[in-house]
Amino acid sequence: MKPIAVAISGFAFCLATPSFGQNSCRAESGPGTAALVELYTSEGCSSCPPADRELSQLRGKAGRNAVIIPIALHVTYWDRIGWKDGFAQKEFDLRQKLLASHGKSRLVYTPQFFMNGRELRNWRGQFPDAIRKTNQKPAEASVALTWTRAAGDTVQLEAVATGRDPQARQVLYLAVSESRLVSKVLRGENGGATLMHDDTVRAWFPPVRLTRGRAQLHQAMRIPGNWNLQNLQAVAFVQDLDDGIVQQAVSIGQCDPGRS
Repeated sequence: MKPIAVAISGFAFCLATPSFGQNSCRAESGPGTAALVELYTSEGCSSCPPADRELSQLRGKAGRNAVIIPIALHVTYWDRIGWKDGFAQKEFDLRQKLLASHGKSRLVYTPQFFMNGRELRNWRGQFPDAIRKTNQKPAEASVALTWTRAAGDTVQLEAVATGRDPQARQVLYLAVSESRLVSKVLRGENGGATLMHDDTVRAWFPPVRLTRGRAQLHQAMRIPGNWNLQNLQAVAFVQDLDDGIVQQAVSIGQCDPGRS
């Protein structure tokens, strides 16, 4: 089944408490701004494994009350130097350049961290404080995300976004990441190493525009056989088109049928 994305605007949307059904579950953003941490990385880069580990440990380092959504986006421009990264996508190269340009820079490199659309260059030891400050900001948008298990290996994802300013130029993004991935690198700068990856983006869907401050995105997708459904997470976020700031984000994983 090919992915199908549909944008719908002009609907009424009411917030509700998180809910779990037999085949679906729902997550909603809160009043504060979630910290969306994007790591641009590559298996061909010898300085990237420490950053990969940092991303994997962020939830623990940030503390129990932190609202953080980490994602790793593997770039392709290292592929020509000895090792082709199987998780790399050209869309991630383009997004990294776009984020850098919003920050008035043309510099892209690996590993490179962005938090809510802005580069966090001196990231070692800086994350807990940066996450706390981000969470304290009132959100400029709200996002709700529903995960529904359909027949076979098919899942239905639905993201709903509402912006505070109906005149703002905003877009709604949707992605699917996978954790507990293991790669044995045979060549390149990491030749001979076994690398562990968490929150690695596997699917990245075209964004949709918010119209009068509202948007809805529906995505149906079949999970490939080499993906582990239990380790998947869907991520949705709203980003301002003019300054590139990520205004709110939410994530949800595989539903637990035992919850109600």
